[in-house]
Amino acid sequence: MSDSRTHDVAIIGGGIVGTSTAMALCEQAPDASVVILEAERALARHQTGHNSGVIHSGLYYAPGSLKALNCTRGREALYRFCEQHGVACQRCGKVIVARSEDELTALDELQRRGTANGLKGLERLSREQIREHEPHVECVAGLYVTETGIVDYEKVTERFAEIVRGRGGEIRTSARVMACARRDGYLVLRTRAGDVLCRNLINCAGLQSDRIARICGVRPGVRIVPFRGDYLDVVPDKQHLVRHLVYPVPDPRFPFLGVHLTRKICGDVEAGPNSVLAFRREGYRRLAFSLRDFFSWFFYAGFWRMARKHWRRGLAETWRSISKGAFTRSVRSLLPEIGRRSLRRGGVGVRAQALDPAGVLLDDFRIAEADRQIHVLNAPSPAATASICIGERIARMAVERFSLQARSGFLLCSE
Repeated sequence: MSDSRTHDVAIIGGGIVGTSTAMALCEQAPDASVVILEAERALARHQTGHNSGVIHSGLYYAPGSLKALNCTRGREALYRFCEQHGVACQRCGKVIVARSEDELTALDELQRRGTANGLKGLERLSREQIREHEPHVECVAGLYVTETGIVDYEKVTERFAEIVRGRGGEIRTSARVMACARRDGYLVLRTRAGDVLCRNLINCAGLQSDRIARICGVRPGVRIVPFRGDYLDVVPDKQHLVRHLVYPVPDPRFPFLGVHLTRKICGDVEAGPNSVLAFRREGYRRLAFSLRDFFSWFFYAGFWRMARKHWRRGLAETWRSISKGAFTRSVRSLLPEIGRRSLRRGGVGVRAQALDPAGVLLDDFRIAEADRQIHVLNAPSPAATASICIGERIARMAVERFSLQARSGFLLCSE
């Protein structure tokens, strides 16, 4: 079945980045007809709905990078949005702790980055001062970050979607895009729910973004390699041991933050995630496997170049995924009072990590453009935190590149 209507812009992907882009586009170009095409039966079923719900402060990112600029602006925009639209969130703060003297230099660098990125409530604290915030945490020193918070990103996405519909946008679920063709100057997207005719498209497909780019005739230049992250839940009678969020000093060689402790907006506490190669891009079970997804990275030269550099870290992460004891030891390095019985199996997430042919794990946003197309090929954490800013930025690109009739309107993210 085909849709005879022609849409000005089709947005592929109904996660938080796709819906925020649609929301901004409906605001910036209100006369444009916008449709979101989501593969699943509901929105936010992949990365958006499987993360820990942290509103990041912007501490980690290189000053001047897209991640830093979008995170610091997007954080405050998200807090304002949640307050205005009745979405529960909490500016709970977090501590980042150095567990040994060897980590103090890296802690110094984090403090420098945080200051350069404009964090206002950043404090360097001694072991005794950290314990005033987190009495049960073990460390030699740390940083206290007041801007960090927590929220349910599925609920944020749902609110974005309500605004899109209220502004005249359309959202179609169970509409996985299978192919793209050109007909009479238009793009024809073949989906499982029928053909969709559009003048322009924006690819926000996350875990499938490189494949969507290729079927649209664009060489993405990167390959999405899925990394699975396992979480363990802290049992209720131990949750009082964590007051804020507790993070280790991260390894700067990797775009992952290490196993940490997170309070959730519902009141629970979880530990994780680890980071292991996933054998299925959308697989949230340990044994989930797709031959196609496995081959997509196993026969990619960039993967083997990465593996040669980081195989030791990969083995350690894999062992921690297999062994609850190893996972528990990682948690105990932050919170010694946690034991094996204090943790039980929790959720699983899969991260869409872009990898280039040289074996480099991309650590910043990557957006590619083609004729009447915009492809978001890498939107790593803090994409959810920065989603409002990212959506506004992509919408501005679309208005300019697609020659849409624009109006000047209020934007939540100040430039």
